[in-house]
Amino acid sequence: MNPDLDRLQPYPFQRLRALLAGARPNGQLAHVNLSIGEPKHPTPALLTDALVGNLDGLSAYPATLGSDALREACAGWAFRRYGVTLDAAREVLPVNGSREALFSFVQAVVDRSRDAVVISPNPFYQIYEGAALLAGAQPFYVNCTAGNSFLPDWSAVDEATWQRTQLVIVCSPGNPTGAVMDLEDWRELFALSDRYGFVIASDECYSEIHFGTPPLGGLEAAHKLGRGYQRLVMFTSLSKRSNAPGLRSGFVAGDAQILERFLLYRTYHGSAMSLPVQAASIAAWGDEAHVGANRDAYQAKFDAVLPLLEGALEVSRPDASFYLWAKVPVDDDAAFARALFEEAHVTVLPGSFLARDAHGGNPGRGYIRIALVAPLAECTEATHRIARFTRQNYQ
Repeated sequence: MNPDLDRLQPYPFQRLRALLAGARPNGQLAHVNLSIGEPKHPTPALLTDALVGNLDGLSAYPATLGSDALREACAGWAFRRYGVTLDAAREVLPVNGSREALFSFVQAVVDRSRDAVVISPNPFYQIYEGAALLAGAQPFYVNCTAGNSFLPDWSAVDEATWQRTQLVIVCSPGNPTGAVMDLEDWRELFALSDRYGFVIASDECYSEIHFGTPPLGGLEAAHKLGRGYQRLVMFTSLSKRSNAPGLRSGFVAGDAQILERFLLYRTYHGSAMSLPVQAASIAAWGDEAHVGANRDAYQAKFDAVLPLLEGALEVSRPDASFYLWAKVPVDDDAAFARALFEEAHVTVLPGSFLARDAHGGNPGRGYIRIALVAPLAECTEATHRIARFTRQNYQ
């Protein structure tokens, strides 16, 4: 077996199950699960109708490159959303969701013949770390703390590490913090890429969950700075934007030379998107009405729950995404989450489970991630319980 499998860390939800094992929650309260970032709003009918209406496509092998119509739909959306012009034939590649694409992209990019480093934010989406380890690379974690507006502090990376870096993964809007990189942040990262020659993978799967100001994307930043897409690939998905996590559909876009090599990898990887899913994806990328309604539903949740948490937890509205990154009144976020589950029957994710010890500490320690994915009434009820639990036990 691949010995690098032994380097993988337990997934956060595996750790959460172990944390809650044997716990006895208050049976008089209905359980509310706010730990998993899985959209719960209904999948729009225009997607399901397109999917069902094209089931005859199951009789044909799909091309790894996807159809011309799908790539053009993706490029059209990118133009409307970011004002960038993409060559649909060379700069767009459909993928089976951003998770699959991020993992396989790292395998394709990393040169195993060199002592490779893959840099990621900390806290982070654990696929970044696992992909780096299984590519034979060394992960390097850049802490995202309140002191740096929850964005990566690139000054924490030493010269020797930069010299070994082959890939930098960024997530904007961030998971779990919801922080968004601005144009100056991108300018700094592009300058580092130009200096050291690393590829940038920009994970933008939360880009459409915002509160009126659309987050800046990596390709958009490159365009505004008057540069091309060299060494830059963005990743996006329909999972959060269109409430279709089970569709497993997204696309990557950017540097044509990199995507040409990535397509070669994917041809052998066996990751072509089925024709019915392609049809549903075309319908989704072409419609914004359902996206606006989805955004309004999340806005209503944030408007309802944030006032309830005032004075109980240290938390504010994120720049984007559907998470609250809340500082709890104790350093042991895991103990806080277990006690909350037992007393209030609400599940949240300890922040330390989403981060690694780096540069003198774990930047997730003392935080919890609250995913506002449940219906509004459940989110409101759970927030009442969290606030009451905190005041009764820590104030």
